[in-house]
Amino acid sequence: MQRDARPAGAFEVTHRMVLGLALPMTLGFLTIPLLGITDTAVAGRLGDPAMLAGLAIGAVLFDLIFGSFNFLRASTTALVAQAWGREDRAEQEAVFWRALATAVVCGVAIVLLSPLLLAGGLWIMSPGTETAAATSEWFMIRMLSVPAGLANFAILGYLLGRAQTRIGLFLQVLINSINIVLTILFGLTLGYGIAGIAVATAISEVIGTAAGLYVVLKPFRARNPLDVPGTFAREKLRALFALNGDILIRTFVLIGAFFILTRIGSGFGPVTLAANAVLMNFFMVAGFWLDGLANAAETIIGRAIGATYRPAFERGVWLTGIWSAVLAGFTTLVFLAIGHPLIDFLTTVPEVRLAAYQHLPWAALTALSGFLAFHMDGVYIGATWSHAMRNRMVMAFAGYCLALALLVPSLGNHGLWISLNIFLVLRGVLLLMRLPGLKAGLFTPAPAT
Repeated sequence: MQRDARPAGAFEVTHRMVLGLALPMTLGFLTIPLLGITDTAVAGRLGDPAMLAGLAIGAVLFDLIFGSFNFLRASTTALVAQAWGREDRAEQEAVFWRALATAVVCGVAIVLLSPLLLAGGLWIMSPGTETAAATSEWFMIRMLSVPAGLANFAILGYLLGRAQTRIGLFLQVLINSINIVLTILFGLTLGYGIAGIAVATAISEVIGTAAGLYVVLKPFRARNPLDVPGTFAREKLRALFALNGDILIRTFVLIGAFFILTRIGSGFGPVTLAANAVLMNFFMVAGFWLDGLANAAETIIGRAIGATYRPAFERGVWLTGIWSAVLAGFTTLVFLAIGHPLIDFLTTVPEVRLAAYQHLPWAALTALSGFLAFHMDGVYIGATWSHAMRNRMVMAFAGYCLALALLVPSLGNHGLWISLNIFLVLRGVLLLMRLPGLKAGLFTPAPAT
């Protein structure tokens, strides 16, 4: 009989643990699409489809840039969780300082480059004059908060890596609640329109950063990062940059897929583009709902690897996968049941509503088609299998492009949404197929007894 030795950092993975990690962050992440819904609803009530289309294009451009740096959150979670599994408190703090320094440097660089980034984005998207003006107004204000936003990635990653999900929930709710209130105040009540939406987001990001730094740094044993041994050691930085580079490429490909979706949708006219912007909120809700479980997988898998404890790894993969599938099915059913009233809330433009009704089933299906991809992302990030994750993202993207080439010419916007669902399925299946081989070399078998 063979059994795994039980190391000092061993822990049991239960349904209660999985839900205890996932639900707080699920609730926190759900405030993010609620913010997107609020932005869309405010822009949709400005009475000009160009404003809503401009916000849609601006959001895609911003996500293409800002979202590409999500590696700061993901890599921080994985490395902190693994250090936690090893019971190495100094390395946990060192990981945070590296992530925060990277966030500040990258954030300042993005702000300085924002005029060029906007010009390039508008050239690629080729919107109409009024839509381009709305996009520019929103984008340039929104970019001012990028350093704070990237710092929040590092803060949240650290908290998730230590399973401090309730604090993460508090910060997410704080940021997005302030954002929602200020968006309505500035955008509608005070009549600042799309500029008011951007200002609200910038203010909330800065407040969130201040609160997050206070919470994270208060219990640190060393308040000065230079007092933590090896914080900026060359080999540690090299390993961090290699991990971040793989996740960056993977994230860039992912956001590029949504960029292409918006770009093709813009070719169908402003009404279809606006309808797709409304429906993407459904996908965002599904994604952030499932992200809570993906983050639970990151923490559990990273901690299990740090503790070199196979049972926790295997049960963590299984339980987070089960709950992801259950929540995905529930989400799709809810969207199909109440999708029309939600669309009516998001826009008052009759032709945009009609177009959104027609494509609602495809948007609702993204929860089911994408749950495995979200789940596997959590497993791979927690295990720091970034190279394999990057390669399978590129393979899925190739399949997505093929689907677009085959389906869009004949099915139009329906083909666009079908291709998105195919892309999500491919991501999950390709990662799942590679999992057994990677897991086989992860733990050293214990001696037979």
